Amino acid sequence: MEHVAQAVDPFVFRLSIFVLAVFVGYFVVWSVTPALHTPLMSVTNAISSVIVVGALLAVGVVTISSGSALARGFGFIALIFACVNIFGGFLVTQRMLAMYKKKAK
Repeated sequence: MEHVAQAVDPFVFRLSIFVLAVFVGYFVVWSVTPALHTPLMSVTNAISSVIVVGALLAVGVVTISSGSALARGFGFIALIFACVNIFGGFLVTQRMLAMYKKKAK
């Protein structure tokens, strides 16, 4: 039974999980009703803040081997993307909440 577990290349296994996650995420996000958009954005911002913590850890790795330079590069890119995502999420959330405020007469 162990030879069956070794038959799949780890890269292909991880790539298939990533592709499935992309499809599931796409269909989950596009099926959300507009009333749930603001709470969903808040959760997305919380997840992005966890990504920021992980990216900061990756960027702060001491350069010991050639792999750590690659980790620092990807960590920096993840840090930039997560910060943009958090900032954009807060802007969208503020605009959504402003739609529900009563307008001054």
